[in-house]
Amino acid sequence: MPVRTFTPSPSGDHLAGDHAHLRALAGDHAHLRAENVSVTLGARRVLTEVSVTVSQRSRLAIVGENGCGKTTLLRVLAGLLTPDQGRVHRVGSFGLADQALPADPGLTVGTLTGEALRDAHTALAALDQATRDLADGDRVEVRYPAGPDQATRDLADSDSPEDRYPAAPDQASHALADGDSAEDRYAAALELATRLDAWDAERRVDVALEALGACADRERELRTLSVGQRYRVRLACLLGARYDLLLLDEPTNHLDAGGLDFLTARLREHGSGFALVSHDRALLRDVAGEFLDLDPTSDGRPRVYAGGYDGWQEGRRRDRRRWEQDFEEQQAERQRLTTAVGKARDRLSTGWRPPKGTGRHQRQTRAPGVVQALNREREALDAHRVTAPAPPPALRFPELAVRAGLPLVRAHGVHLEGRLDHPISVSVDGGDRLLVTGPNGAGKSTLLALLAGKLEPTGGTVRRFHRIAFVEQEVSAHQAPREHFGLLDAEALRTPADRLSLGQRRRLDLAAHLATRPDLLIFDEPTNHLSAALVDELTEAIRTTPAAVIVATHDRQLLSDLSDWRRLVL
Repeated sequence: MPVRTFTPSPSGDHLAGDHAHLRALAGDHAHLRAENVSVTLGARRVLTEVSVTVSQRSRLAIVGENGCGKTTLLRVLAGLLTPDQGRVHRVGSFGLADQALPADPGLTVGTLTGEALRDAHTALAALDQATRDLADGDRVEVRYPAGPDQATRDLADSDSPEDRYPAAPDQASHALADGDSAEDRYAAALELATRLDAWDAERRVDVALEALGACADRERELRTLSVGQRYRVRLACLLGARYDLLLLDEPTNHLDAGGLDFLTARLREHGSGFALVSHDRALLRDVAGEFLDLDPTSDGRPRVYAGGYDGWQEGRRRDRRRWEQDFEEQQAERQRLTTAVGKARDRLSTGWRPPKGTGRHQRQTRAPGVVQALNREREALDAHRVTAPAPPPALRFPELAVRAGLPLVRAHGVHLEGRLDHPISVSVDGGDRLLVTGPNGAGKSTLLALLAGKLEPTGGTVRRFHRIAFVEQEVSAHQAPREHFGLLDAEALRTPADRLSLGQRRRLDLAAHLATRPDLLIFDEPTNHLSAALVDELTEAIRTTPAAVIVATHDRQLLSDLSDWRRLVL
């Protein structure tokens, strides 16, 4: 289910029931706060002393390489995973879009929409009851346990809608829980229904379902829907409901262009806070105000950058330059001290000896000074500490000497029956840039495979000259090349290829193709499985390399970044 409910408590740690039927609107007080959280999965430390707060004002993007712990952190914040160390405080309610979505027998579209609308329906039921009480002139006392935590738990566990008045740390909710007059209960119920905009809840969910192209049939079982359809239903429910906070893990998966636009608009106008994990750089640029970067740093602690996407990129570059400078200076000082010890040792063994004929007394008085100099150099070397670890490698393309205008590919009237029905003619020379676009099924991948020689056409001709590297959507199996061009760290180089993560295998695949020193690089969806930071580096590299480059992509930001390229529309 998409909802987990937490309510305020003295410690901030009490869970008011998994997927509780009732949630407390904490308003400006709502937050999810992780303090020095560490998580180990298997033998690998995924998160180390991470601290972050998601509040009502948060527009937070959690970024980093695949496997750095982004999803793990969201699950820790949501209470789905208990950290090995640290604490998590939860106040208010939130909607969670996890990458895992159950589709057990009996679960329907209505199960998800009902969960999203439960609070609105409960608020309206409470308002109706309060209206009747007011009209009847009743003064019915509503009794709850004295402790706010116990009261909330009793409410969450209740099976009776009329008993589940939302508890929240504001005057209206206290009136519901403690007031003994129909007027107070009516005022509190009206305020809560207004804050939830409960009268419009059904319409909001229906609008979201339609905008995302999701199934609106409440009786349809989830297991009969495709994975993409199930995710779109769940996302529509989250966007249509009113939660204090949202936690979204890769929400752009399975969305078309219209769905992406709707998601972007909803998040930009969202009245409360959210934390977002996404590889979609256009979405990050459009909606995120601050970035929690979980990639390695000089001191091992994550960094938070303000100023939106550009502020994150600039701050990341600045920290990287400082890290590299500190590392180089410390290594240079270490080398200087090591050299000084070597020279002092040489003087002790040979260099201090006086010329032939020097008296024994002179030789003896000179020896202690040489020994003392060696000891001083040794002490300085022992005292020196290299505190900056080696920075992770950065992407760098090989030096490619490709002459501008060098003929590389000539395709004339090429087509492939059943996959690329319209004949295409295209020429690519050294230094050329070509962006291939079109809807799904138009034949973009087929055309690239024909140009690269992976497929043979049923009509037309393709002539190829010089070296061509084709980076396909599906990752190929490779052994690590001698040069890795900053794409693989030491741990990845030691790991067998079949045990690498999908993102690491994607890096290995790219490194293997670059190692062929191609004259023409052909990319089919090059951003797949790569982090936002690496895609930015790759974009800069393919814009500046002397090799010719052909790209087919649906990535909105990459399309924008390459908008000045020659375009072939299928």
